[in-house]
Amino acid sequence: MRGKIAPSVMCVDFMRLAEALKDFAALGIEYLHVDIMDGCFVPNYTLGPDFCRALKEHSRIPLDIHLMITQPERKLDWFPFGEGDYVSVHYEATPHPIRALQAVRARGGKAMLALNPATPVGVLENCLDDLDGVLLMTVNPGYAGQKLIPRTLDKIAETRAFLDARGFARVEIEVDGNVSFENALKMREKGADIFVAGTSSIFHKGGSLADNTEKLRKAIR
Repeated sequence: MRGKIAPSVMCVDFMRLAEALKDFAALGIEYLHVDIMDGCFVPNYTLGPDFCRALKEHSRIPLDIHLMITQPERKLDWFPFGEGDYVSVHYEATPHPIRALQAVRARGGKAMLALNPATPVGVLENCLDDLDGVLLMTVNPGYAGQKLIPRTLDKIAETRAFLDARGFARVEIEVDGNVSFENALKMREKGADIFVAGTSSIFHKGGSLADNTEKLRKAIR
């Protein structure tokens, strides 16, 4: 199975969002990655429920909603998602990760648990039955443009081995943070399946969206 691309819509010029959505569809983009930050769990504010609603109305590409917010299980009803959409909640953001994951699935979404760089893979153990994916942060969440934390490359391989050894090979691994063309190749080799693409890859100013997407595809095939 080839690697999948999830452009970070936070990196899109919002004045040409409709055009970008058409471009993404033409390029076969698999997911639209939407960063939701509350200024509490992470030191930044970004997109919100109304933005997600607009994406659902104007694009058929499934959403990949990344909730960097405290107590996400209490706020899931704010967001429009359904069958085929990924919703990731951070292990560190709630004392009830299983409740949050189950709530995502109850609405037809695909449940993903996100882990910060310093969070050990072992925390997945008691959540496995409720997982469709694991989102590994390869930078500390909150800001775009950060450099890859090198140790997280081995964490990708560790996570893949952890899941496979327990009979959960179906659970996908997503990576988020400095997913450059060079880093994406390494991440794919370590076992990543979904790649959050931003300014270091498909939105890189050195090429067109189409050319950059094709270059990333070659790195993760």
